Amino acid sequence: MEAQVFLASGSPRRKELLTQLGYQFDVLSVDVEEIHQEHETPLMYVERLSKDKAQAGVKAIEKAKNKYTPVLGSDTIVVIDGVILEKPKDFKDAKRMLLALSGRQHQVMTAVTIATPEKIRTKTVITQVWFKTLSEQEIEQYWESGEPCDKAGSYGIQGSGGRFVSRIDGSYHAVMGLPLMETDQLLHQFL
Repeated sequence: MEAQVFLASGSPRRKELLTQLGYQFDVLSVDVEEIHQEHETPLMYVERLSKDKAQAGVKAIEKAKNKYTPVLGSDTIVVIDGVILEKPKDFKDAKRMLLALSGRQHQVMTAVTIATPEKIRTKTVITQVWFKTLSEQEIEQYWESGEPCDKAGSYGIQGSGGRFVSRIDGSYHAVMGLPLMETDQLLHQFL
């Protein structure tokens, strides 16, 4: 069956979530530099990355003469006290982030962009997340599991990091990396 959409992401979580929605899709590998600009708020940053990924995908498929299939780009960031927590560089960085999140509330922002050469639409979902207080031992054991290495804020709610989350207000799937309802609504505008 032919793809209804291209996913400009290598994230296994986004692939799983888009599959849950029932869309036929192909994955595009796009290279977008994820560097926060000084003038950008966290919201501006996550939306720009989402748009950059979708537009990089549109450029890639235009070369392949498949320009009418929409491209989905998405990005997720973790924000606490206005500070963006990206993917950790190493254990020390992950520990710093997890200690900052420990016993506190933070925001997870996920922006989703659907783009074609003619049209682009973005929707951002902000979810409030509360963490229990973490011990240094819990943080070390979690790092050793390998799970936090490629995740914004050094945790994945869908994995063993979910045991740190005492509650959320918003979209669980957005915290995973792709809000289902909003993504479905956006895709309906293109398909």
